[in-house]
Amino acid sequence: MKWVLVGMIVVSNTVGDILCTYGMKRRGEVDDFRPTALGRLFAEISRDRYIIGGFVALAAGFFALMALLSIAELSFAIPATAASYVVETMLAKAILKERVNWVRWAGVSLVACGVALIAF
Repeated sequence: MKWVLVGMIVVSNTVGDILCTYGMKRRGEVDDFRPTALGRLFAEISRDRYIIGGFVALAAGFFALMALLSIAELSFAIPATAASYVVETMLAKAILKERVNWVRWAGVSLVACGVALIAF
């Protein structure tokens, strides 16, 4: 059951982050932090289907994490869910067309090795 929950967390966090990123990139850079501008920003993003979908996916990941923490040790749960960093980086390159340099790939590889270590 632990690994099922880890898988749910990785998938939901990855989907949530990709959707929120896509929605915010479509909206554009936030450069006005006055209260009225922040109110307009909140109104805009609260109607964006990608951001709403991202919030729903991230909420599902949060509740899956709570379930995982109820049956597993924290020292297992948090490192295991770091697999989402690996998946997110690959999808950022493939879907969002981000440029990922070799240093980031090296970091992702180290994270993947760490996740593999705790799997045993």
